[in-house]
Amino acid sequence: MSNANNLLDPVRLRLHGRGGIELVADQYGPPDGPAVLFLHGGGQTRHSWKHTGAQLGAAGIRAVTLDARGHGDSQWALDRDYRYEAMVGDVLAVLEQLGGGPVVVVGASMGGITGLLATAAPGGDAIGALVLVDIVTRPEPEGVNRVLTFLSKNPDGFATLDEAADAVADYLPHRPRPKSTAGLLRNLRKRDGRWYWHWDPGILGDKAADPDEMARTLEGAARALDIPVLLVRGLQSDVVSAAGAAEFMELVPHAELVEIGNAAHTAAGDDNDAFTEAVAKFVTRSR
Repeated sequence: MSNANNLLDPVRLRLHGRGGIELVADQYGPPDGPAVLFLHGGGQTRHSWKHTGAQLGAAGIRAVTLDARGHGDSQWALDRDYRYEAMVGDVLAVLEQLGGGPVVVVGASMGGITGLLATAAPGGDAIGALVLVDIVTRPEPEGVNRVLTFLSKNPDGFATLDEAADAVADYLPHRPRPKSTAGLLRNLRKRDGRWYWHWDPGILGDKAADPDEMARTLEGAARALDIPVLLVRGLQSDVVSAAGAAEFMELVPHAELVEIGNAAHTAAGDDNDAFTEAVAKFVTRSR
């Protein structure tokens, strides 16, 4: 792995998803390397994977970090269709455009659910291995509600970057607060003198009318998995409990489990080195 000071610069990709929606991604590493597609969580952007993507790219892996529809620099859905069905369609379209054989899909939270559902959809055989980052078929309701509460707060934006930093620090009390607010510029945009999160508020619409029905759908997809699978859990997570992880491992007996001690639901950002090492080892074994 390269030193953090020598990270590779990404190549910007402009792709299209279901219905022709325009999607933006960054590609690290050689274009002919084994491909890994990263899908971020709700309210995040492709920049969540920046350091992991760059380090994998330096190791000869083609790491593609995608902005989901309605997030980051990807197009907002004009019909506000942010159902998982639409996001699965986007992922399958992107996989087809990437080409080059089976791709390892790494998904966190919303991205993990999308990746798991994609494996069971027509065309899902393009996914050669799956990494789920702190998401299982039955996440803890209290943890999920805390995430949704954070995303729905501050609809009127923030007066300053420091206000936004305060909101993030309150949401992630386990993580040391950055000395600079510059990193927030990747996830915020200024309009009419105020700072707003760089995603469409429409993503908060119901993705599943019945959580139990969604859980049953995910369980069906999990039972059908016959590809290499890695579950990465933050030991401090309030979204994936030890019981939830154990239940998932029963559904997918051949899956591997890696637990990161000083990480919560945002595992990749909480301990990026440990996360990247786990993913790199898994990708190497899954080639």
